[in-house]
Amino acid sequence: MATHYRDIQFTVTDRVARIAFARPPLNIMTIAMMREIVDSINRAAQTPDTCAIVFTGSPSSRAFCAGVSIEEHKPETVFQMLDGFHSIFRVLNTVSKPVIALVGGAALGGGCELAAFADIVIATPSARFGQPEIKLGVFPPVAAVILPRVIGEKRAREMILTGELLTAEIAHSIGLVNHVVPENAIEAKCEEILNAFRQMSVPGLELARRAMVQAWGLGFDEALKRCEDIYLNELMSFRDPQEGVEAFIAKRPPRWKHK
Repeated sequence: MATHYRDIQFTVTDRVARIAFARPPLNIMTIAMMREIVDSINRAAQTPDTCAIVFTGSPSSRAFCAGVSIEEHKPETVFQMLDGFHSIFRVLNTVSKPVIALVGGAALGGGCELAAFADIVIATPSARFGQPEIKLGVFPPVAAVILPRVIGEKRAREMILTGELLTAEIAHSIGLVNHVVPENAIEAKCEEILNAFRQMSVPGLELARRAMVQAWGLGFDEALKRCEDIYLNELMSFRDPQEGVEAFIAKRPPRWKHK
């Protein structure tokens, strides 16, 4: 399945939705592009057996995404810009499918925030990560929420308050990146992870991700209660958990229905 957009390329193939940023050379996000991204994520959710969403830059780009359009930071458009950008993250949380980001070149500002939000980041040695918003006298709201969770409070404060640029190796060492691979191996590494997802129940994947997101920041008892609620009242309403148990007992591969 392919849908035509102006600023992104969107396909769903072999149970994977791919969203490629297509505003070369740097894939700067505009409000219109953000709306396309949100629409494509909602389209991916319409196929129940879609097991993951992959973000990448188009082949003609020199960057993953170098941030949000500076022109749309103006007072008359900043609300629409923030609302459009934050809608991407809200809809990803609602859909709750695993997210992979393939990063080559720059992932700056909004691009870095999207990478930080992804469940798995695969980067090439040329990738660079940073939150340079402070140099414009502003700050990145999503990074302020997500980065401390991903890389720790002190390192997140340093990134946001200094606008420093990180190499792929440093980003890997602090937990912002999962894998650093040669440029010609990034798709193979992505496919390796996707093949693992394809063996899983989609409701199981989605609700495991939702449980981790909703438990974050809560005390242990409240977090465990929230996960129990998702497990008992959401996960167990699907057929796949019963199939998984029956397949294990029968010593056969599960036949997931993704429902």
